[in-house]
Amino acid sequence: MTATNGAAVAANGNGNGSARPRRPLPCGIYAPTMTFFDPETEDIDIPTVKKHAERLVRSGLVGLVTMGSNGEAIHCTREEKFAVTRATREALDDAGFIDTPIIIGATEGSVRGTVELCRLGHEAGADYALLLPPSYFRALMDEQAVHDYFVAVADESPLPLILYNYPGAVAGIDMDSDLLIRLAQHPNIVGTKFTCGNTGKLTRVALVARAKTPWDQGSGYMAFGGMCDFTVQTLASGGSGIIAGGANVMPKVCARVWNLYVEGKREEAAALQRTLSKCDWVLTKSAIAGTKQAIQSYFGYGGHPRRPLKRLDAASVAAIEEGIREVMEIEKSL
Repeated sequence: MTATNGAAVAANGNGNGSARPRRPLPCGIYAPTMTFFDPETEDIDIPTVKKHAERLVRSGLVGLVTMGSNGEAIHCTREEKFAVTRATREALDDAGFIDTPIIIGATEGSVRGTVELCRLGHEAGADYALLLPPSYFRALMDEQAVHDYFVAVADESPLPLILYNYPGAVAGIDMDSDLLIRLAQHPNIVGTKFTCGNTGKLTRVALVARAKTPWDQGSGYMAFGGMCDFTVQTLASGGSGIIAGGANVMPKVCARVWNLYVEGKREEAAALQRTLSKCDWVLTKSAIAGTKQAIQSYFGYGGHPRRPLKRLDAASVAAIEEGIREVMEIEKSL
């Protein structure tokens, strides 16, 4: 495989008519940011969106994802998706983080619709697009159909693509390493997020695509672990970064695990990883509502998801707060 994915595209824009140089994707921890709503009207709370984005990057995160699963993209209109992305870009620029990249979740069912989302996301300030495979007509989405969808979008998108392998969100479609390696040859497909948790698959793709690591620039392809509870495993597998919902709550600890391992302090990283993994499971089980309530408990903002997601009762909120107390004490100490 040739090294066409990362540095070459970064230097020359994206190859699809955009003159704006894109921000490179550094190795490290990224958060798929939450979208915050007024508790009564469920209107988007832009000031809190901005506040949260700034807190995350000041805590050591190297990039943000807007309108991912944690961002409740499925609950937001197109206009809201771009408003959140613009607000996030403004917050980062105003805080001095002008080089911090933004990835936007831009999945839609058709090639045409997805390309349009990528185009509008680019205009809103995003640097990359995170895309799930199409899944509504599941019986028709064989491997070749999925391959052709991504290639067609990549051919036309002004944003380079990061593929999102999350079988639970797409009726069980689980892209294997052979397919991901084929797709990695396209110059406008620059990474994969492995929310499937399959570190063997990540290892194979990272190896063949010569993924960028903290120690080797490689081809520039990014192999992202999809949860912070296998950060050390991702690094050991040749991965490039982590895009993790838990980084909304404990960004400093997530970044600390990553940095310890990169610095060669492997045993210390593994010890902290165990604590992080144990506490992150509390958030994983309680999903978006639990993550927002954890932010509310420890940082004073967060609120609730949009309906039909349920709001948590007081007992559940207390259990989450207690369940992550150990890792949050470390977070506060960093």
